[in-house]
Amino acid sequence: MPTDNDARFGRIGIWSSALHPSEPADLAAVSAAVTELDALGYGTIWMGGSPSLDQVVPVLEATRHITVATGILSIWDHPAPAVAERTARIRRDSAGRFVLGLGVSHQGFNPNYARPYSAMVEYLDALDAAADPVPASGRVLAALGPKMLKLAADRAWGAHPYLVTAEHTAQARAALGPDALLAPELTVVLDTDLDQARTVARGMLSMYLQLPNYTDNLLRLGFTERDFADGGSDRLLAALFALGDAATVRARVDEYLAAGADHLALQVLTGERPSALPLTQWRTLAEALELTPRG
Repeated sequence: MPTDNDARFGRIGIWSSALHPSEPADLAAVSAAVTELDALGYGTIWMGGSPSLDQVVPVLEATRHITVATGILSIWDHPAPAVAERTARIRRDSAGRFVLGLGVSHQGFNPNYARPYSAMVEYLDALDAAADPVPASGRVLAALGPKMLKLAADRAWGAHPYLVTAEHTAQARAALGPDALLAPELTVVLDTDLDQARTVARGMLSMYLQLPNYTDNLLRLGFTERDFADGGSDRLLAALFALGDAATVRARVDEYLAAGADHLALQVLTGERPSALPLTQWRTLAEALELTPRG
């Protein structure tokens, strides 16, 4: 398994569903934003919210150094042979800066959802058997539970868990072993008004608390159904989010890294529309986390 996780992904990345705009008019703003993320010194851009591979290309074309990953591509929506062919071309054109992030998504989003673990195994088999295979070093898996984490260690570069605690990160590191990539997502609200920060966090979390993949994982971590009421208890928010000023966020980042994360994908919430680009917050975090700017 790979041992150069830091060089490939960097310590800190940005996760955003706003980086694959639905309107062509927004593409120029996205291109400028990802160019700046590259210059600020972030290691990886995670294109969240199930982007297509076509939407990855403009981000790679607007950047020079940063790794770009899907976070995640749903296996139900994109046939493996076509994904393998397109991924091979993207990786060649970007000098290997693209990483294919794959996931099984959620039953409520996909009418064909069934046997998710077996479906992922079959999908990886198809990627391996393609005329242009996607190598294990070119893919990561969205993984929460022990079986999918082991699969991520055995059949991919590693795991990209979403909406997890530092405790889960420690458990995932133990499941993955020392060498596989562990790149969890951490959601950030930069707001010193804690009540307002919690309101913003609950606005995002309430949707995810309707999805059994996430609630089952949180139940395994010791939370209860009571923690899921009204958009999430204060205890749950404190475990899942980084809420507060930049120093508070840095301390939370350090918790995840100390728990075994190689890389942390930061998702910034502002309470604005999901398509908003939080450039000010990305700049603040780059400074607080002492990223090294690129010329």
